[in-house]
Amino acid sequence: MRMPDHRWQVLRLEAPLLAFGGVTIDQMGVTRDFPAASMLTGLLANALGWQRTEWGKHQALQDRLVFASRWERGGDQGVLTDTQNARLAASDKGWTTWGKPEGRDGASYGAPHRRFRDYHPDACVIITLRLDPEDDEPSLGDLAAALDRPARPIFIGRKPCLPSAPLRQRVDIIAPTAYEALQKVPADEGCQREGMRALWPFGEGPDDGPEVHRVIDLPDLRNWRTGLHGGTRKIVEGIIEPSREAIA
Repeated sequence: MRMPDHRWQVLRLEAPLLAFGGVTIDQMGVTRDFPAASMLTGLLANALGWQRTEWGKHQALQDRLVFASRWERGGDQGVLTDTQNARLAASDKGWTTWGKPEGRDGASYGAPHRRFRDYHPDACVIITLRLDPEDDEPSLGDLAAALDRPARPIFIGRKPCLPSAPLRQRVDIIAPTAYEALQKVPADEGCQREGMRALWPFGEGPDDGPEVHRVIDLPDLRNWRTGLHGGTRKIVEGIIEPSREAIA
């Protein structure tokens, strides 16, 4: 039986540096191969102007996200590791997306603070996204308006990852599943169209056959009340061949 059609929003995550979240251990900040559900939730919440303390809104939005993603460019050249060294004093302040500097609490560090952060360089990832249930707030239209005129500066994963193109693509996608919606988005001119790497939720596309590489439980969910990551969702990693026809 054919699944009902849904309306999908198309996002283009493109920047000189992209970071998709991952498990941070000590000073090592890794990045996933595909955007994490928690990262995408934070990006959208930032565009909507929500405060971090509004954890209920964040949790509800994360629970409603249904999305698929594919690599349009990059992803096959490894990651770039940024080595960061800073000597921090108690009076030092840093830039934030809140529009005002943020200070520190506690004593100064006598030695440099060192950490490592991984990024995908010169990359572009396409996302098709909907909300389930569709009638709750915020709506897909609310997200579109927020991405067009974000309440605060947008970054993709980390503050240095400023987008080099508008995130929201002004196209209309109607499809029953995340995989089929992603398939309808044409590839950029000059891109390799066959076998583009992709990820989609289990049940939102094929789960076996030549398109599928593996099915796994992905730990990319956040408990927004505690601020800690916890919980998994079943996803499919595989390949997709996008449409060769332009869409409205």
